[in-house]
Amino acid sequence: MRVLMVGNAPCSWGTLENQDQSQVVPFDRMLDELVETGYTGTELGDWGYMPTEPDKLRAEIVKRNLVMLGAFVPVAMKFEDAHARGVATAVKTARLLASVASTPAPFLVLSDNNGTDPVRTRMAGRITPELGLNAAEWKTFADGANQIARAVFDETGLQTVLHHHCAGYVETPDEIATFLGLTDPRYMGLVFDTGHYYHGTGSEECDIVAALNRFKDRIWYIHLKDINPEVARRSRTEQWDYFTCMRHGVYCELGKGCVDFPALLRWLSAQDYKGYALVEQDILPGMGTPKESARRSREYLRSIESNFA
Repeated sequence: MRVLMVGNAPCSWGTLENQDQSQVVPFDRMLDELVETGYTGTELGDWGYMPTEPDKLRAEIVKRNLVMLGAFVPVAMKFEDAHARGVATAVKTARLLASVASTPAPFLVLSDNNGTDPVRTRMAGRITPELGLNAAEWKTFADGANQIARAVFDETGLQTVLHHHCAGYVETPDEIATFLGLTDPRYMGLVFDTGHYYHGTGSEECDIVAALNRFKDRIWYIHLKDINPEVARRSRTEQWDYFTCMRHGVYCELGKGCVDFPALLRWLSAQDYKGYALVEQDILPGMGTPKESARRSREYLRSIESNFA
């Protein structure tokens, strides 16, 4: 019988880039709670959240029988002068990942520097084409991504996946398609994030199977995120920015929103997907009850896991 391998990430405990770190849950408590609630894989979190010395990080992972699945690296690829620094950061991070790698191998999870552009942050979830990159900007953005992915592979043998993300320049379905069309499929894949995909369409009526089929040749990794349809609709009506959406709990526990996870699992099964699915309930520091939310999301996945068998 096919087994669904499920991880969870530091962001589900409120560890997010560019946020106040004063209320962050310590990494060792987060990992303990992650294991206690039924997960067997995790991601690294922000650089410095977990130990950055390979031996120390390996010890923390091994003693909990966890698999390190990836690390999120945001780079403002729209700007050419950010590329060299992005390559250096990505390679440094990938080397740490490689030092603790097991099976399956971790991914370098590349993304835009989300939440830093004021217009894209203000308009997240209701992006229109005129708010996107022009042709020259797309070339710069993709060139940066290609440089990073190739450098990561050459230095560590690890693959890179692009994390499409609200409040960044790869948010909408067409922006995902444009990015993939400009990047090298040998080195750059896609982590399909269910919640960010729904949010980025600007609608809660989403055919997730059609979306997965559109990008299936480049989907190497899956992030499981749900979205509260009432909060998403209200955010558009009241024109909230991205972080206001988050404060209102737009990303809810799995099974409490509108993402069709049974259909997703059936699709993964049909594709003979052998990797991990990583739960991400993006919350701001200090929000919610992360351990109990993680437990309920894991219980929900167990209740529908027959769709993956």
